[in-house]
Amino acid sequence: MNISEIATACNGRLVGPSALEIKNIVIDSRRPFSSADSLYVAIVGERHDGHQYIADLYSRGLRAFVVSKTFDVAPFTQASFVVVDDTLTALQDIALHRRTAVGCRVVAITGSNGKTIVKEWLAQLIAGDMVTARSPRSYNSQTGVPLSLLTIEDDTQLAIIEAGISKRGEMERLARIIAPNDVIITNIGEAHQENFTSIDEKIAEKIKLCRGAERIIYNIDNNALTAALKREYPQAKHITWSCNGANADCKVAIADNNIGKNITLDYDGKHLSISTQMTDSASVENIITAALYSTLVGINTAKIASRAADLCNIEMRLEQKEGVNDCLIINDSYNADLTSLSVALDMLHVMGTRRGLTKTLILSDLQQTGLPDAELYHRVKALIAKKNVDRLIGIGKHISRAMAGMPDALFFTSTEQFLGTFSTADFRQEAILLKGSRTFGFERIATMLASARHRTIMEINLNALSHNIAYFRHLLPPTTKLLCMVKAYSYGTGSFEIARLMQQQGVDYLGVAFADEGVDLRNAGITLPIMVMNPEEHAFDVMLANHLEPEIYSELVLRRYAEAAKRAGIRNAAVHIKIDTGMHRSGFDFDQADHIADVLSELPNVHVASVFSHLVGADEAIHDEFTHEQLERFKAATSRLRERLGYDFMRHILNSAGIERFTENAMEMVRLGIGLYGVSAIDNSKLKNVATLRSYISLIRTVKAGDSIGYSRKTVVDRESRIAIVPIGYADGLDRRLSNGVGKVMINNKLCPIVGNVCMDLCMVDVTDVPNARESDSVIIFGDQHPVWEVSDAIGTIPYEILTGIGRRIKRVYYIE
Repeated sequence: MNISEIATACNGRLVGPSALEIKNIVIDSRRPFSSADSLYVAIVGERHDGHQYIADLYSRGLRAFVVSKTFDVAPFTQASFVVVDDTLTALQDIALHRRTAVGCRVVAITGSNGKTIVKEWLAQLIAGDMVTARSPRSYNSQTGVPLSLLTIEDDTQLAIIEAGISKRGEMERLARIIAPNDVIITNIGEAHQENFTSIDEKIAEKIKLCRGAERIIYNIDNNALTAALKREYPQAKHITWSCNGANADCKVAIADNNIGKNITLDYDGKHLSISTQMTDSASVENIITAALYSTLVGINTAKIASRAADLCNIEMRLEQKEGVNDCLIINDSYNADLTSLSVALDMLHVMGTRRGLTKTLILSDLQQTGLPDAELYHRVKALIAKKNVDRLIGIGKHISRAMAGMPDALFFTSTEQFLGTFSTADFRQEAILLKGSRTFGFERIATMLASARHRTIMEINLNALSHNIAYFRHLLPPTTKLLCMVKAYSYGTGSFEIARLMQQQGVDYLGVAFADEGVDLRNAGITLPIMVMNPEEHAFDVMLANHLEPEIYSELVLRRYAEAAKRAGIRNAAVHIKIDTGMHRSGFDFDQADHIADVLSELPNVHVASVFSHLVGADEAIHDEFTHEQLERFKAATSRLRERLGYDFMRHILNSAGIERFTENAMEMVRLGIGLYGVSAIDNSKLKNVATLRSYISLIRTVKAGDSIGYSRKTVVDRESRIAIVPIGYADGLDRRLSNGVGKVMINNKLCPIVGNVCMDLCMVDVTDVPNARESDSVIIFGDQHPVWEVSDAIGTIPYEILTGIGRRIKRVYYIE
């Protein structure tokens, strides 16, 4: 698009040259782009402003920007600016212009769960019969949807677009720019409920996507959804399905078979039978939805059945692992197409640049895209050039023929030929992206390149952590600050990475247990104010040098810290006064306000930044009377202290449970701890699980009835049993109290008991009732489907103990969309 066309599309005023041709729109300055033909849209959010990156982008050669009216464009004399009232609306208007110009059919997918899976599976069922575009990964937000629409090419026949919302008013904006011909609604449940007063309100908001749609596809068994759709959109064609014999357009039957499920669909005279290894109800529903829509766009039922048999669960992230010779492996080898290739190359660029590594792409033939090879690989070449790939290794007959002669590229006709030619010695200090269609078996390449490591890992979902921060924020007044606890290795999840995310999220304070933790965060580039909960006198000088702020819990500590500040020549060193309102652990007594003020009046080198206390039982209603007593004691003490000191300070007493149950006492700051990691005092469904402890089956053996398992013969099996050996033990933090059937782990979506005593490095699990369990299968100790509180409940403890007990030798793997 010409930049003048873009200015017209978004009702903007063009300042500067008007002849620029734009091929790429950027909203994240960290992503790779071609400066000659890219346009940067400066998105303004609640806690970030894209305008602050314009000077840097300009210095890197970018010359086209969409900015707000308040931005001063004068210093950037060689650039073109489209000046608008609101940059997000402008981005959406540009996307609408593109969607209208192409005019292909658009199906929009919404719902509480399953949007991304249905979108990916639908693309695979249709692949080869239609040229499709689809939302990259989970691009379903106010910015993700317009970026998805901008991937539509002139020859696209069907665009598959996700639409997600988190609050009222958002769907109307998305519906305007998607303008879908068809709408698929996966389901509407409790997920993402925090900004809606009821399911009915969420349904009313979600179905606004259907305005103007020709067809709406959904499960008629959801009575509330069905009633709302028929009431609001009687003019649309409703295409419904049901497994319960309801009066649906598509009748569905589900039966067990020897590998999983057999699903039959009967719609409009067409019969479709699908055999799948999927057994969980969510996956089965998603297959039904994707298969039904595939028939609606004319795909042959035999092709649908054949392709559906190959569907499997999709990793909704790019897997990263350490590789041989200081390499980083980014494994995205489930499928290969232009949309997912572009997203994966962005990750290759970011991770390779961050770690100073050469960027290598190992790419297979792209199958079933619907494009001729000449056009397909022309686009691949353009992507590789734009994303700054240093080396290409192509595998497959089509890519080898179409891209032969490309500089810095090697080609092989098969994965076997590549493996027979290359060795691990051929890769060194590289970020390597594996992007292959499933038939090429790139998992063999991943295995070759991966360094030998303990395969038991703790996965940390940074998107979930961001969600949980947002959930607690929405409960609080806008002026209340947020202190997030990262003590005890961030509850076992790793301090540096968690602290970096919190800094990016605009958290106001961090809390650590000891000065050493705070110093490590400073060395890692964390600039947020940091409160040290257990300051030690020998560390006072280090704390002052690193701008760490101590909890002051006694007169002695206060005077010693003031002396250290005086020696360092520091006036007004920030301190946080702790008041004991009933915990009886540490802190000044709640009736000592006058004494505290008298001491502080003698110490000009310190200044009170906050006064705080700990609630004893905010998570249990049985203690509510005492909690209110604590709150009153705290309010009285801080009121008197403010009066005596003559200046204000922040007050904070609410922890995670307190934020949920006593929100009216938020005051100037709150402290968020275990709630960050998905544990709620009132409703865990409102939060997302952050940490997943994952291992694998290293061996399966058969044990005869009457034989014992493990040390001390504590478990004796009463039937012939299949026993899986899992390489995680009490040295890793797997509590011995989980032995002998007390604890369970999840294997292939089924809970299996731990049998025998947990050993130092291993445990044993009975998988007799999971006949499809195989060696190397994943084992979830806790995670999304088996939450950490279920583990803690089994042994009568709390989630804190489980999380903080996971040993340092368990590698933490962080991921984010």
